[in-house]
Amino acid sequence: MNNPAPVPDDLEARVMRRISWRILPFVMLLYFISFLDRVNVGFAAITMNKEIGLSPAAYGLGGGLFFIGYFLFEVPSNLLLYRVGVRLWIARVMVTWGIVSACSAFVTGPHSFFALRFLLGIAEAGFFPGIILYLSLWFPARYRAIAAAAFMAAAPISTAIGSPISGALMELPRCAGLSNWQWLYLIEAAPAIVLGFVVLKALTDKPEDAKWLAADEREWLVARLKLEQGGASSTRVSGLNTVWETLCDFRVLALSLIYLGTSAGLYTLGLWAPLILRRSQFSSMQTGWINALPSVVAVLGMTFWARHSDRTLERTWHVVIPCVAACLGFIWAGSTHSATGVILALVVVNVGISAAKAPLWAMASSFLSGASAAAGIATINSVGNLGGFIGPYMIGWIEGKTGSYTGGLYLVGATLGLSAVLTLLLSRK
Repeated sequence: MNNPAPVPDDLEARVMRRISWRILPFVMLLYFISFLDRVNVGFAAITMNKEIGLSPAAYGLGGGLFFIGYFLFEVPSNLLLYRVGVRLWIARVMVTWGIVSACSAFVTGPHSFFALRFLLGIAEAGFFPGIILYLSLWFPARYRAIAAAAFMAAAPISTAIGSPISGALMELPRCAGLSNWQWLYLIEAAPAIVLGFVVLKALTDKPEDAKWLAADEREWLVARLKLEQGGASSTRVSGLNTVWETLCDFRVLALSLIYLGTSAGLYTLGLWAPLILRRSQFSSMQTGWINALPSVVAVLGMTFWARHSDRTLERTWHVVIPCVAACLGFIWAGSTHSATGVILALVVVNVGISAAKAPLWAMASSFLSGASAAAGIATINSVGNLGGFIGPYMIGWIEGKTGSYTGGLYLVGATLGLSAVLTLLLSRK
């Protein structure tokens, strides 16, 4: 007697469990390394700035130039990814950025620092939106916020684990003619190059090619995704038939500006939090451990928030509330004069920024598919990541003028307040 066919709920649960375990841990590892190589400059700066003659304004400018290169090459990179496949393109991205990151160990002054940060942005362009696009090719709509949250949890996890490691590396004595900040760059760049080659074996471009799924699992997943894409094309993507129309769509532009606020906050933390904490006379090692604490709390907060967003299928307030919380956290960080107050404020900021991101990307994937998704997601990410230039640069410029981080922290908080307002306006269109 034949076994009865599995009921749909059992099949769905089995498929989602298999693709989650197959895909999410690996892409999290990739983003962990990506984020570490973007923001380890915050720890390198502890001794690098003095050694190569970087002022606060020059450091802020150089730190932010990463995002100019990223902005200029993001959309072309993601469109190429859509054509050649995720596996090949992500491998290329990782090997390239690993090489450039390692070269950062040999900057000798402001100009070479600026050049390498700009080149690192070009090298990494396409990675983050490429993975977001990849997740939308594998995860049905009701699972996308939690899948995106799992992937993006790698950023705070990278800070939580990477900060103590970076702090320990910054305690190294000079060795083989290289300073501690140079060893930091070299050691933390190596995994990107190695993993770039692993990507070629580990990733599968699309569900139709997934030999590791059973035939009934593969058929269900392909049919489910095609059904959703058909619905999106007929009811939600009208007017997004060309790349240019996608780039000019009001929703894409609004989400870009919303994401800009969260990026300004995220990279202000990545590039400046270690230096802000050092003002309380913590050692490099202590700074590393303290900087890890807010990120641990952020991982828990963003996971809970994404699950709640998926369960309720509500996105707007799941973006607005954490943006407001992060805004208030930056105001708190700028106004407090105690080390404890700064640490608690950084906890609030980390949780708010991290929690907003997954529901925000779920909003984007609700009306983008196919080539429109490649262009739209890349546009949101590239324009939004200009906040990674604006936030760190303004912190450094204002600190150089006033000797205080207060004004810069208030300004970054204001960008998150604007993100909350824009999200509410977008929901009414």
